[in-house]
Amino acid sequence: MRRRIGTTGRHPTRARRARRSAVGTAAAVLALAASLLTPVPQALAAPEPAPPAARAAADGDLCAGQCSDVLPPGQNGNATLAEILAHRVFGTRPGHSSDQLARYDSLVGGYGGITDAKVNDFFNDASFGVPADQVESVASPRPDVTITRDKKTGVPHIKGTTRYGTEFGAGYAAGQDRLWMMDLFRNIGRGSLTPFAGGALANQGLEQQFWPQAPYTEADYQAQVDRIRTTEGPRGEQAMADAQAYVDGINAYRVQSKNGRYFPGEYVLTGHVDSITNAGEIKPFTLTDLIAIASVVGGQFGGGGGGEVQAALSLLAAQEKYGLAEGTRIWETWRQREDSEAQLTVHDGTSFPYAQKPANPRGTALPDPGSVVPEQLVHDRTGSALTRGPRAAAKDPVRAPKALRPAQGMFDDGVLPAGSLDARKGMSNALLVSGAHTASGSPVAVFGPQTGYFAPQLMMLQELQGPGISARGVAFAGVGMYVQMGRGKDYAWSATSALQDITDVYAVELCAPGGGTPGKDADHYLFRGTCTPMEKLERRNAWRPSVADSTAAGSYRMQVWRTKYGLVTHRATVGGKPVAYTSLRTTYRHEADSIIGFQLLNDPSYVTDARSFQRAAAEIGYAFNWFYADSRTAAYFNSGDNPVRAPDVDPALPVTADRANEWRDFDPTANTAAYTPFAEHPQSVGQDYYVSWNNKQAKDFGAAAFGFGSVHRGDLLDDRVARLVATGGVTRASLTRAMAEAAVTDLRGEQLLPVLLAVLRSQPVTDPQLNAVVQQLDAWRVAGAQRKESAPGSRSYPHADAIRVLDAWWPRLVQGVFEPGLGTPLYRALTANLAVDESPGATHGPTGAHGGSAFQYGWWGYVDKDLRRVLGRPVSSPLGAQYCGNGALSACRDALLTTLKQAAALTPAQVYPGDASCAAGDQWCADAIVHRPMGGITHPTVHWQNRPTYQQVVEFPAHR
Repeated sequence: MRRRIGTTGRHPTRARRARRSAVGTAAAVLALAASLLTPVPQALAAPEPAPPAARAAADGDLCAGQCSDVLPPGQNGNATLAEILAHRVFGTRPGHSSDQLARYDSLVGGYGGITDAKVNDFFNDASFGVPADQVESVASPRPDVTITRDKKTGVPHIKGTTRYGTEFGAGYAAGQDRLWMMDLFRNIGRGSLTPFAGGALANQGLEQQFWPQAPYTEADYQAQVDRIRTTEGPRGEQAMADAQAYVDGINAYRVQSKNGRYFPGEYVLTGHVDSITNAGEIKPFTLTDLIAIASVVGGQFGGGGGGEVQAALSLLAAQEKYGLAEGTRIWETWRQREDSEAQLTVHDGTSFPYAQKPANPRGTALPDPGSVVPEQLVHDRTGSALTRGPRAAAKDPVRAPKALRPAQGMFDDGVLPAGSLDARKGMSNALLVSGAHTASGSPVAVFGPQTGYFAPQLMMLQELQGPGISARGVAFAGVGMYVQMGRGKDYAWSATSALQDITDVYAVELCAPGGGTPGKDADHYLFRGTCTPMEKLERRNAWRPSVADSTAAGSYRMQVWRTKYGLVTHRATVGGKPVAYTSLRTTYRHEADSIIGFQLLNDPSYVTDARSFQRAAAEIGYAFNWFYADSRTAAYFNSGDNPVRAPDVDPALPVTADRANEWRDFDPTANTAAYTPFAEHPQSVGQDYYVSWNNKQAKDFGAAAFGFGSVHRGDLLDDRVARLVATGGVTRASLTRAMAEAAVTDLRGEQLLPVLLAVLRSQPVTDPQLNAVVQQLDAWRVAGAQRKESAPGSRSYPHADAIRVLDAWWPRLVQGVFEPGLGTPLYRALTANLAVDESPGATHGPTGAHGGSAFQYGWWGYVDKDLRRVLGRPVSSPLGAQYCGNGALSACRDALLTTLKQAAALTPAQVYPGDASCAAGDQWCADAIVHRPMGGITHPTVHWQNRPTYQQVVEFPAHR
């Protein structure tokens, strides 16, 4: 029967040929695999185990088995050529490449029954060390370090007798687990991805996204290294010594794996190494490569602000719609810098004033209407880099050896799909409860970074034990000298992206060096009264097709103009005068400075309590929310190089570039300034509980972007944790359950359906079909508004029709409610500031499809405030005007019913149109998480969860 189904409709001779071809390909793969199987250097024999008590005393582990973590899909992110080909033909995967994925996925169906004893059914045991009966291998790349890997996960436990050996081991293990990925990211940071991995459109997009954020010369990179080494005292010298040892370890593995022919197979498939002769090169890593990687990581997760030009455009549209004064007033209500209904991490009322609107702003530089033009980045396109014509994005497959054909074209769509590393995606969450409200009397924490889903993962797990270092957790591959989030001997810490405003936009007046009137494309500008040339930074890239990427040969030149006020992003006129808008962030030229803070977090002699933890986190210049738990205290600190701005400068809008409007103590050569002192950063010790899902930090801490209003995805956590705290007796299991339930809950269904239904039911719904739809929506709401399988493996939702209707309705209802009152120009300008929707199945927005993270960006609070006003309910910090039905309940109800009817008429295939991973109409699959491969290994699709990628569950029973 299977044979008949498999060949139905096919010519018998062609079917036989196809089978012979498949067999021939498999045979070729096996033959090549056999030729490539060089034995990996023999691991050392496992040492005799120490008794558990002795092991705990030696490692100083005081968590007593109550620390857990998980990082899907698996630890091993490298695959040899033979392993890649075997995966493509037979579906096999290298060991430890996917063995944490099922545990991570199973929490969706299992969280309801989780107990403290069952936590590690869904997580790894994050204790220090490896029990003797769980040792899989022990390697010693140098006499002063051993790398022990456990059988269950293959995580490297690195123990050094010297500082150099410890860091060397960290680099060596990073090479073992992430060599190809680290190479990708150093090339992304340097803007050289297309020559390295191929000219696919997505590769072009990645380098065009990241290089303009940090377009450094080699001298710029080296200057960062030198600055840390020479200006940060002994800690800086140690940091650079650690970084050099880490690089040495990477390079040692790079050389050994190349010579031994067990290096990642992607190097062959992209044309860097010959599969037969082994000729070719894997380029050595350098300290400056680490700066390039850090610029990508920091730009992706640790920035904030910088959207002033788009904000100015929506302000102009509001002023055009309502008039200057009224338009400004109404725009401010949409901007929501200080919304009194916003969910806060520090919720005890403590005020931390920062980035607020001044009473009498000066220096604001709004563009003349219609004058703004984005700065051109790409020039001199040739071949497949052309954007139109027959050669645009053309493919030119190479003639690949038969054995390599299963991998042919695997990077034709790029090493990552377009949009995978959007700067607004992901972000992370944290739930912590202080000991006064837990069953044990010790704080409980469930927290981790939400960094998307990649294969291999951007981060890697490791344990580091050596002189001055004792930690287990994750680090971004390529900058893993220290654990960046994880646990120490008796404390654990994690972070969420904070997004506060550390980036300002200046309007620099253009000038002509010989006098006269400059054009908008002028390359000189006024700096402190002097006509000064801009610095032109360029990157010329050319590529040719390879087995992995069939994109035809092409080239282009990227160009960025740098000024002392930052990088040019737009051109415009202000008051008729030509200007360049520049973006200046405090961490520019300082991406690596945060290494000092991470060094301190790994040092058990420095972090001894909550206050010392806060001081360590304060050394990190990126904008992050940091959370801490030990056996006594839970704590929070917001890090970031927050500039001290000139009085009366509005940080939400572009400002005229002159000395009076510069950051205080601004040094343009080093890009340094005065930063807000430690005490002015949002912080807390011992609050009853903390939650963060990239929400607003504290009272008076000005939001750097739109959308921090009355409804935020942080409410999904805050409501649940507040209920747990009110009841008391919180455990690791109950806090994990709260997180997991929030992770499968639709924010709109839980927080907004009640007010939507109240409007709809303000009168009887007389249309029988619409009334049935309303009842479906309400039944789903009552059931918890979850997007969760009816049973594990069913791949369908119990309330599928209600979910489909809401997915279709939300963008239509937002437009139907707001566009008539705002007018199309203002509505479109505001949607450019803040996307309307970010549902799990959306193929638009910051995360794109299958990205896991959802409901971070949307018009949730705007709809909530407007509809509550229509219902006559109290609203604090309302919008400046009423929109739904112009404030009339009956007219608002009509608008909602009209858009609901439109949405209900759409079929599943129309709502979920399908893509490369899913068939049209497959609702579960449209939501599902797909690990985006950066190499030759793919992974199974798993259930949607809105949850940290790496996650810890911790409760320390004791302290040093």
